[in-house]
Amino acid sequence: MLEGSILQQLEAAHRYSSRPIRFGVYYKNTLVALCHALEDHILSDDAKPLVIAAFQQGKWYLQEAERYADIAKHSDEIVVMAALDAGFAEHSISLLPNIHLVSLDAGDAVAQEWHLIVLSSKYTAMVICQELSDADYGINGLPASDLERKFYGLWTFEPELVRETAELAIAHIKPYNPELAQKLTAHKDSIQPNLATPEEFGTVVSRVVDYLQTGQENLSIPTVQAQQVLDRNLVSNEIQAFLRMAQLMDIADVNNPMAAAEVVALAETMGQLLNLPAWQIKRLRLAGLLHRIDPLQKAESVLMPGTSTRYQENAPSCPLSCPLIPGAQVLRTMPRLRAVAQIITHQTEWWNGTGEPAGLAGDEIPLESRILALVADFQWRVNHKKLSQVSPEEILTQALDECRQQQSTRFDPKLIDTLALLVMGLQQGLDLPLIEAKVSAGMWLIDSRWDSQSKNSEEIGSYPQ
Repeated sequence: MLEGSILQQLEAAHRYSSRPIRFGVYYKNTLVALCHALEDHILSDDAKPLVIAAFQQGKWYLQEAERYADIAKHSDEIVVMAALDAGFAEHSISLLPNIHLVSLDAGDAVAQEWHLIVLSSKYTAMVICQELSDADYGINGLPASDLERKFYGLWTFEPELVRETAELAIAHIKPYNPELAQKLTAHKDSIQPNLATPEEFGTVVSRVVDYLQTGQENLSIPTVQAQQVLDRNLVSNEIQAFLRMAQLMDIADVNNPMAAAEVVALAETMGQLLNLPAWQIKRLRLAGLLHRIDPLQKAESVLMPGTSTRYQENAPSCPLSCPLIPGAQVLRTMPRLRAVAQIITHQTEWWNGTGEPAGLAGDEIPLESRILALVADFQWRVNHKKLSQVSPEEILTQALDECRQQQSTRFDPKLIDTLALLVMGLQQGLDLPLIEAKVSAGMWLIDSRWDSQSKNSEEIGSYPQ
């Protein structure tokens, strides 16, 4: 990382914190897709954000100048940093009152970075990356294709991290234009960013995934191997988009912010006790990380089955043929996530057939859905009781007893027995490691056969550290 760059300052600030930042490597075509998706969200929203961008060189900005003229109509302020190029400052867009150009010195580390920082009261988002050095490319040397250029960094919707990065960017602008920096600081301080609503997240994430899926159309890729590498990077980021959405939904729940991590730990252990194959446990893990995306879980009918319209008239004999409810539909945009979407959708089915959305009963309900439903309910009950004046052992016993009261109605009775075995282990000191999604290294998530119905085990390697 270049000394003095915004990325380096951000990494240094979090290096020894409880939440160090994990960075990933992104190809240029991935970054183009990500940035265009976030820019389009500005164009379609009324949030009027503060936008800070870095384009490395002025010529890259000139290619986007007309687009940024449109973005300016939907933004309060836009700041563009780039190394000075012919025509950068002379372009007519520089005359717009709310667009500010900052010409970086040639030796400025930020001239090697690519940023898009969006700060508004409704949502926050950013892409912040730095191009790899010649040495970083290794023995293969610089890529022959512009699309294969690599950048080190991250993208996120997390409000505090976006705000902190905006502060670093403004501090970097100050030596170039103190008056502008003062104006931007006042503007930033007037914005009180909030976590976006699940609907807002869904809109942004859907747009990101759409751009990642279609961003390569009409692009000339030099070789088949290069095409495969770029495809893999895009798919990894599509999964990251969903994981980021799920993470922020957890953060927004101040009463249960570790739900996903704890549900995953419980679900994986249940899967191991049931001797599920590795590919099925990995699929269950991803479903656990994403299990709260589905808005159906907030519906009254989840607690009072049978009170809303279901698909019972056409209830399928095969669960995977059941139409998805709208809340899980976004996951089906990726073929590799369709099986996971089905798991999440059917977690609201009941063992006695009175659940949602298809009225499936007994073993018609996918096993992973049954596991997920039980451990998510158990985790919620344990978390809800943490403030009570009883021992941790008693909390586990009470939560198990409450789940047991719903066996053969809501929950699979065989899984209740497995959960009882797990609770016994926890009461005797079994420690379940909480593994949160490491979204900067998401390829482990897609290496197993997500859509396979095979019963054969397939070991794919360990969770990345």
